[in-house]
Amino acid sequence: MAVNETFDLEGPAGRLEAILMTPSSAPLAAAVVCHAHPLHGGMMHFKVVFRVAKALQAAGCAVLRFNFRGVGQSEGSFDDGEGEQGDGRAALDEMERRFSGRPLLVGGLSFGSVVALRVGRHDERVRAAFLLGYPATLVAEPEDLDLAGKPRLFVQGEKDRFCSGEKLRALVEPWPDGRSLVVVPGADHLFTGQLDEAQAAVERWAKGRPWDRRGEEGDG
Repeated sequence: MAVNETFDLEGPAGRLEAILMTPSSAPLAAAVVCHAHPLHGGMMHFKVVFRVAKALQAAGCAVLRFNFRGVGQSEGSFDDGEGEQGDGRAALDEMERRFSGRPLLVGGLSFGSVVALRVGRHDERVRAAFLLGYPATLVAEPEDLDLAGKPRLFVQGEKDRFCSGEKLRALVEPWPDGRSLVVVPGADHLFTGQLDEAQAAVERWAKGRPWDRRGEEGDG
């Protein structure tokens, strides 16, 4: 049966509180989910973050949610996205230790999606990434969208105030290899009232085992 475990892992700024969700059978992959902006209420218990974790668990992945430094019981303080990348790498280290030999995935919501892309782009262990509510208008480095050709899923609300679905489509088109984009009609930045659609998009993508392929193009 599926199991949830609450524990602390060691991050670069101290203890990070985390929740590990495992599937009912041997995991096909191990994923880390990063939450939204810590200074705007972001935490691992956000509905969208939980739904993403449930989608990945349903697709056969072990999934780790954690609180960035300074959030909840995690030690340290907000570091404007720099130190948080170290937190993300520490979470990946934990999943590699627990699930040695399994493909590693990383992703997140909003601020968490930016951190996840930056971590995943430079970490050779990461095989694929999933990004929800990518806040492109707040990001100065759109080249991160390339992710070095690794498979990546973007799930964006059509009416996301930080980057509409149409604008994100225009941004990802220059880097077609391996990317999949799902625009949720009418949805806002946090997919208010449309969490089912966002969750389903992540589950469909993960069930296709994107970590087993590179360089494929597609839109959802």
